[in-house]
Amino acid sequence: KMKREKTACHCKNITYGMIEDAIKNRAKSYEDVEKTLRFGTGCGKCKEFIQYLIRDLLAEYNDKAADEVQKGVPDAEQSYRNR
Repeated sequence: KMKREKTACHCKNITYGMIEDAIKNRAKSYEDVEKTLRFGTGCGKCKEFIQYLIRDLLAEYNDKAADEVQKGVPDAEQSYRNR
């Protein structure tokens, strides 16, 4: 399990949890999260790591949505598309 309080970008004080929350709040790409949180504008050392973190989080959310559809949860696919 990810530690939400752990810092991903020290220059902007961005935590793992803030990145996860951006994805939960409809960010669908690295660029969406970057635009929302403005990380990586200091030294830039965090950008590559955050790119992988976002990729993994998006894959996890995509897997969860697919599982809901397979289980027959009503409107799961539609609610995911509307994110």
